[in-house]
Amino acid sequence: MYNGIKHLHMLLAVVSLFGFVLRGAWMLRDSPLLQQRVVRVLPHVVDTLLLATAVALAVMSAQYPLVTGWVTAKVVGLIAYIVLGVIALRRGRTRGIRITAFVAALLVFAWIASVAVSKTPAGFLPL
Repeated sequence: MYNGIKHLHMLLAVVSLFGFVLRGAWMLRDSPLLQQRVVRVLPHVVDTLLLATAVALAVMSAQYPLVTGWVTAKVVGLIAYIVLGVIALRRGRTRGIRITAFVAALLVFAWIASVAVSKTPAGFLPL
């Protein structure tokens, strides 16, 4: 069961990233598609499932934030990713701020993935 949830978690991470990149591209083009109801709701559904699978994996493996370093790093990265994503897609006052936040969010996402793969809090940073 653990492997099934782990693979679902990874799939949801890819779907979440794809959705973020797509919405970022629409943001760059000032597309009215960003205002569609499904575009505003679906990412929350995917991210809720992603978080639920993360919690399930943490419980099943007994690796918890503030106990296991790499899990703590992923949670801190997730918070940074969310803040940067909100700035990129909604709250950035200028186009430059939105683009900078978008790129930074993608870098943070890549770092979170590298932490997950390496199971070390630094992820790809030591490279």
